Amino acid sequence: MKTTFPFLALLLAAPAALAQSALPAAPAKPASDTYFGVKVEDPYRNLENLQDPDVASWMKAQSEYARRTLNAIPGRQQLLDQMVAMDQRKAARVTDIRVTDNGRYFYFKSRPQDQQPKLYCRDGYQGQEVLLFDPENYEKGEVFNINGFSPSDDGSKVSFGLSEKGAELGRTLIMDVKTKKLYPEQLQLNRGSGQWLPDNQSLTYTPYNNGDLKDMAARQKTQCVLHRVGTPQSQDKPIFSTQLYPKLDIKPSDYPYAGIDRDAKLAYGFLYSVDRYLKAYYAPAAALAKPNVPWQPLFKPADEATNFVSDEQYIYFVTSKNTPRQKIMRMPASKPSVAAAEVLVPEAADEAILDEQLKTTKDGLYFVRSRNGVEAKLYFVPKGSKTVQELKLPQSAGRLELAGKNLQSSELWVTMGGWTADRKRYRYDVAGRRFVPEALSSEAQYPEFNDLVVEEIMVPSHDGVLVPLSIIYKKGLKRDGSAPTLMVGYGAYSISMEPTFMPPFLLWAQQGGILACPHVRGGGELGEAWHKDGQKTTKPNTWKDLIASAEYLTKNNYTAPGKIAINGGSAGGILIGRAMTERPDLFAAAIPEVGCLNAVRMENSPNGPVNVPEFGTMTKEDEAKALLEMDAYHHLKPGTQYPATLVTAGFNDPRVIAWQPAKFAARLQASQAGGKPVLFFTDYEAGHGMGDSRLKQFESIADLMSFGLWQTGAPGFQPTATAVK
Repeated sequence: MKTTFPFLALLLAAPAALAQSALPAAPAKPASDTYFGVKVEDPYRNLENLQDPDVASWMKAQSEYARRTLNAIPGRQQLLDQMVAMDQRKAARVTDIRVTDNGRYFYFKSRPQDQQPKLYCRDGYQGQEVLLFDPENYEKGEVFNINGFSPSDDGSKVSFGLSEKGAELGRTLIMDVKTKKLYPEQLQLNRGSGQWLPDNQSLTYTPYNNGDLKDMAARQKTQCVLHRVGTPQSQDKPIFSTQLYPKLDIKPSDYPYAGIDRDAKLAYGFLYSVDRYLKAYYAPAAALAKPNVPWQPLFKPADEATNFVSDEQYIYFVTSKNTPRQKIMRMPASKPSVAAAEVLVPEAADEAILDEQLKTTKDGLYFVRSRNGVEAKLYFVPKGSKTVQELKLPQSAGRLELAGKNLQSSELWVTMGGWTADRKRYRYDVAGRRFVPEALSSEAQYPEFNDLVVEEIMVPSHDGVLVPLSIIYKKGLKRDGSAPTLMVGYGAYSISMEPTFMPPFLLWAQQGGILACPHVRGGGELGEAWHKDGQKTTKPNTWKDLIASAEYLTKNNYTAPGKIAINGGSAGGILIGRAMTERPDLFAAAIPEVGCLNAVRMENSPNGPVNVPEFGTMTKEDEAKALLEMDAYHHLKPGTQYPATLVTAGFNDPRVIAWQPAKFAARLQASQAGGKPVLFFTDYEAGHGMGDSRLKQFESIADLMSFGLWQTGAPGFQPTATAVK
């Protein structure tokens, strides 16, 4: 939930009195569509025109009312104050550490007084810290954030993306690290920092066609271009696109990227969508700068390869083909052929390989496996061997993140943490087979969480499949069904809800409630098969897993119906929207944040076509029916008592366009029976949550938690007097 207004000391009426008769109804201009013989009514199609004055007026009125209502919840400000106070215990928080060939560290760092992370570097772990770029002081009166950075291999330069108001799309700046001077060119219409080439003088990037995030053409038929440092953007040369290589299978919605692997001495061309399975080509490295690059297929989607790394001899890749929990294969870099690849690491019976955590050093290959998405282990295959070794960690870890330097170095860094354990960073000493602490973030203590209990259990779903469920609560919790419960889920793109230490959310448990995370199908907790079982035509498993988890909590007296709030964002909007429309009796509150809630119209938004591999297309009958089934907007029924609902949108959101949550909120308000509130808040200074200031992040969490605690009956969050006006 995004917040822009100061706290107002107002009082609310009892929840039953919060019918929204004072708010104007949404302007409605109905439309209808027929999908493969099925007629579908769309009463709020006109809300898709965000420039319509009537639509704009309605959205602003809704946001102002929601803001006043949320700010007036007793206990909200205290929650926010606690979050800020806890955050101030840590003098510095360091993330996204990259180490270049010369041992130079680049990283984001934020202190309690910083609203945005700043870009720093230092020469070596013990080196003196240097502030390279502060987005808060870049242009007076404007609010910017850095959305990714990339240092050149030799550490002499760093490129970074800069955007504002959560739009993500912006410009890429390039800095000379020694002098801290920016090069004169700015690479406009880019998301991120680009990819450096081994010459340390040029980089590749893929700009949008225009800067209108609501224009369908902005992200169609994009081209990867080559930029040489010190030259104007107008001289950048397209190097990989459907226009240049019409014989390659490049879809209009694919994002083409190209780069060079200096160790394998190959150029790579990637075609990205949300499809997990790599679609990539290769050529000799020297050919990338020449016309008519002789691209050859490297990976096809049918290979089900999801990530790869290399050394001088091999390309190592993770695949799920005929392997539900993934395996690692290798093929010669001199002559890549998936058909001729050999198995290096076979599938494990009860652990899934985390494909994004795959690193090579001069000593060998490191990878991570996870059991049920909540118990991570580190493994190593020495160079020249096929023997898999488990490396004993210095502490139990819910999640592991790996970072390396280069293939000429043995250095590997491991960051580990869990639900109630803060992140800790170690350097792995290969010779001594030990983990040496190398923290860059400051240490902080959180004694208020010392008595939290974490349960990891398996819950039978609607079809008997066991679903992992993480439950966090205060020691001594009475199992009498009275505990307010916050369930947070996602379930898409094979993204796992890995154990992460988040003090603001732990405050829910510290208040005497239960924090629960159902690891629903569509995520990657149990491997790629788990993802496929919550995708397209199998998508109903996603919200049915959440419903089964909620029912388990009620049957076992952790909580009770009417005591549960559910929350999820983005693609998690499908999870929350369909859970609340299928079982409105089970939940007290639902909080879909910047959520996909009108799936059948997704392809009619700029970011929709690229999401077809995950959710489906309305041009195929079986996938169209699946999209209609996962569409929460079309499952709303008039006269139904739905949970209290807080719906949010970011007006500059490039991922889930603001009219998706707007349409859902409008129809929900018209359908709602009884007095449960339906609040709709649009943040006009934000997008999908990326780039939000630190305070705005805390305010968003305070909104969702106070709303949930209010509606689940938690003491200290109940209104006492007159209604908000």
